[in-house]
Amino acid sequence: MRKRRVLVFGVIGLALLSVVVLIQMGPSSPSNQPLATRGRLGASGNKIAVAYLDGAIAEGRSSVATTGGITPRLVARYLKKLEADSSVRAVVFRIDSPGGSVAASQAIAGMIEEFSKPVVVSMGDIVASGGYYIAAPADRIFAMPGTMTGSIGVITSIMDLHGLYDKLGIKDQVIKSGQHKDMYQRTLTQEERELVQKLSDAAYEQFVAYVATHRGLPVERVRELATGELFLGSQAVELGLVDSLGDLDDAVAAAAELAGVESPVVYEVPAPVFLVDLWGLLGEVQAFAKTVVLSPEERLLWRLREQPMLEMRY
Repeated sequence: MRKRRVLVFGVIGLALLSVVVLIQMGPSSPSNQPLATRGRLGASGNKIAVAYLDGAIAEGRSSVATTGGITPRLVARYLKKLEADSSVRAVVFRIDSPGGSVAASQAIAGMIEEFSKPVVVSMGDIVASGGYYIAAPADRIFAMPGTMTGSIGVITSIMDLHGLYDKLGIKDQVIKSGQHKDMYQRTLTQEERELVQKLSDAAYEQFVAYVATHRGLPVERVRELATGELFLGSQAVELGLVDSLGDLDDAVAAAAELAGVESPVVYEVPAPVFLVDLWGLLGEVQAFAKTVVLSPEERLLWRLREQPMLEMRY
């Protein structure tokens, strides 16, 4: 028992030390290679802000321990800061994302759509599915020839743990009110699979309609492209999913042109640090530490039960 306690506190201590190191390191936005003349927020009236969005898209609260991930809260912080500063004339979002939560993708795209200043997207290695969804409302989209983008579609997953329960000797007893209330906690019937398919199809149609609206393409044409297939940047330009081939410098130049700025000063926006999430992070670390002393089977079951019953992703 004492050894277990020492192990738990050791894990917590290492996690907290990692947090301190992350805070000391500061924002991780790359800034070692100049794009153009650099500046600070508020120091000039001809700024083009560059903000980095990396990782999967999810709901929830970004924390200082998060090494990657795009949340509505993160993007809202960026946009609120840049909207309020009159020295920022336009924004370039450098996006690298394989996609993620349907609702979070829609929330972020809505924020970008409502932003009053020009927005240009510069695609990195991969901007797929939900990553493409949040890029769609931009005024201009740039990609490299080898960028992977597209993957317009929806994937829905439901975890059925009953085989594992049987193996571990666990019997799950359910009392329900409502015919389908427990449908995401067991193997689906054919009727229930059809219900889930309808949910997935509805989210798919929302994706198709959004791309058609913001890319100026016919809905039927987008539907032809919306097979979940990935396209290279060079193909995406030909298909109308991307405006031009180009790197981050090209995106900055386009943003300056849209804003009417002749000599842009590039301001790389530091990633927000959500110190208020430290307590929540500590709780997560403690929960993880408890799993360290469990058997492999118990640890697997713990992690699986923490997963959502149904997950729908762009």
